[in-house]
Amino acid sequence: MSNIQHDILDKLKEEKTEVTLYLTNGFQLKGNIEGFDNFTILLNSEEEGYKLIFKHAISTLDPQGEVELE
Repeated sequence: MSNIQHDILDKLKEEKTEVTLYLTNGFQLKGNIEGFDNFTILLNSEEEGYKLIFKHAISTLDPQGEVELE
């Protein structure tokens, strides 16, 4: 069975698509997904470097472009 979350994050990582992460506390983080696991996302931005974000703190993920899944 496919995991849509994993599929989308993997595609965004492969294509180096910039994303905006909206956190539950109101902050926004922009960058590229460098890696992820079941609990975290590693985000890299030129301005702020690497950040490790816990998935439970994310309310919305907004890619800068379309994500086409096979």
